[in-house]
Amino acid sequence: MYLIYFLILVFGLMIIGKILYIQIKEGDRLREIAESQEIAEIVLEASRGNILAADGSLLATSVPVFEVRMDVASPYISGELFYDKVDSIAAGLSTIVGRKSKSKYKSQLITSRKRGNRYVLLGRKITYSQLKKIRKLPILRKGKYQGGLITIQTTRRQLPFENLAERTIGFERINEDLFVGLEGAYSKKLIGKDGKQIVRRINNGDIIPIHNESEVEPKDGLDIVSTIDVNIQDIAENALLRQLLNNKAFQGCAVIMEVETGYVRAIANLRYDSLDGKYKEIYNYAIGESIEPGSTFKLPNIIAALEESNIKLTDSVITNEGFGVIHGLKVQDVKKMGNGRVTVREVFEKSSNLGMAIVMNRAFENNPTKYVDCLYSMSLNQPLGIEIIGEGKPVIKHPSDRRNWYGTTLTAQSFGYELQLTPMQTLAFYNAVANNGRMMKPIFITEIREGVNIVEQFEPEVINNKIASDKTIRLAKSLLEGVVIRGTGKYLFKGAHYKVAGKTGTARIAEGGSYKKIYNSSFVGYFPADKPKYSCIVVINKPTGKKYYGGSVAGPAFREISDKLYSTLLAFDLDNNDKNASPTIPGHKNVSDYNDLKTVYAELNIPVNDYLHNEDWAVVTKLNDKLAFESEEFAKNKVPNVRGMKAKDAVYLLETMGIETTINGKGQVKSQSLKAGSKVVGGQKIQLQLAVY
Repeated sequence: MYLIYFLILVFGLMIIGKILYIQIKEGDRLREIAESQEIAEIVLEASRGNILAADGSLLATSVPVFEVRMDVASPYISGELFYDKVDSIAAGLSTIVGRKSKSKYKSQLITSRKRGNRYVLLGRKITYSQLKKIRKLPILRKGKYQGGLITIQTTRRQLPFENLAERTIGFERINEDLFVGLEGAYSKKLIGKDGKQIVRRINNGDIIPIHNESEVEPKDGLDIVSTIDVNIQDIAENALLRQLLNNKAFQGCAVIMEVETGYVRAIANLRYDSLDGKYKEIYNYAIGESIEPGSTFKLPNIIAALEESNIKLTDSVITNEGFGVIHGLKVQDVKKMGNGRVTVREVFEKSSNLGMAIVMNRAFENNPTKYVDCLYSMSLNQPLGIEIIGEGKPVIKHPSDRRNWYGTTLTAQSFGYELQLTPMQTLAFYNAVANNGRMMKPIFITEIREGVNIVEQFEPEVINNKIASDKTIRLAKSLLEGVVIRGTGKYLFKGAHYKVAGKTGTARIAEGGSYKKIYNSSFVGYFPADKPKYSCIVVINKPTGKKYYGGSVAGPAFREISDKLYSTLLAFDLDNNDKNASPTIPGHKNVSDYNDLKTVYAELNIPVNDYLHNEDWAVVTKLNDKLAFESEEFAKNKVPNVRGMKAKDAVYLLETMGIETTINGKGQVKSQSLKAGSKVVGGQKIQLQLAVY
């Protein structure tokens, strides 16, 4: 037994001795062999999909970037060569990379050479164009072995339009569980799937694949096509920024939505960054923040009153001096309205808080549940279900919640307090009114593509097919148009060549349990009011200038947006919307217009048949493949169609029929208040809306 124990002990000591010998005597050599002949599995990174604008422009894409290093102690770089060229290398790096001075680069390279550093960092996130210039520098131009140039390629996300819609495009940081905007919402579609390849590491750290092809090919991410229109987005951001600067505000948003589809064509969110004194897209205010909307909530309220009570727009409301106490809550108007007796229509159009409180208490004081249930039936208590993460929740109290429903709640909610909506949720409701009662879900994505192939399409989605009856919707539209014609938006849209429907809103902000003299100023509506194409909301938070009312702070941004969209996108399309109508030529009392038009057509080589003799009025019609001049006669007892006529011709024609005419704007007639073909009655008045052509 002792002999056996002794042999085992000797054997164990021999093993320990061999281990020590390998570690101490042969360890370095064996490690070098292992490192030079190591088999490994490497990841082949998939390219992340692109985010595209509606017209196919790139909003976000992945571009290659490089980490650049240098083997300054390479045996292929002699000391004489290194010290002869180090000055030129340092100067070049300073110019190309620009992160250090020439002297600092030179000092770094020399110190690293002395220490035998074979992996010196020259720069991270180097673009391909920068890398091409680095490859032309002395020594480095010789490449990896002779010049010691080491490059490691990765990708980074780039926004070709820089800050445009930056927060909506978003980003993701998986390690922080942070998914923002479209990048975060559609991460699983964009991310792709990495591939794999088996490689062998050979001398000098190089790797070569064991097989000619990848074990698993990388699958690039899918592309997503957004609804964002780059031109409209630019208009919205500039208009918003201008008003933020003018009013020294903290933050704001502007959203433009297509009425019929719910496609979000622009969404701008800007917040003041005190660190660098600039406005940036660092928070999605339009989607993420629920706020007390103020007077813009009077629209859902008046709709509820019209739907669920016997309130009429012609009913009278006594506001006296514009101050009252209702159920213990003090309600104050900006100023007295008229003689203190106003109609419900005037209450809305001129935004009387006291008047609105009286109307809503008259309608629902004895049954507030009926009121709130009506709001709920209009989907105002539900999120919109936007795919972008972080949508704020709407808060509309219900009388059944006795802990939160107070005696003052109905009164406060009548002019937009004690409830919360995000700007996007408010816009969706106004968009529903413009869309004849159909509430659309705001849509940000139309397609997901793999190359040129469509993988998935997103159709317009209806949230609520009918928020109110047709009659109530018509009345609501007339109220919103009245705000612009006679009410708080009267001066804002003076001289506009198109109709606007909208509502101003000014709400105090509660901080520390009480309302301070800080405000959210807003304007929300749609245009053109007679054929709604776009709805828009502008909210400006905490203006610190002399102005704070919605019409004077947010309204100008809305006007700038609507003016530019109308002049660049809408005027021609809307004028030619009736495809069956013949284009009307202005009346030719003066034959020179007619001759000028013939000259233009001749210059453009457009064939024309001329059937005119000495007629005063003419139209152009399409006859087969030619245009034709034909005479136009107007019945003496019928209101003529003067759309397309010059103002002077329209006025001449109408007044010869005994119709008194007033005009707004300049240019040619865009619309007329009396229906063409209706009977002419003595003393009639007609209003002509002109548009610049």
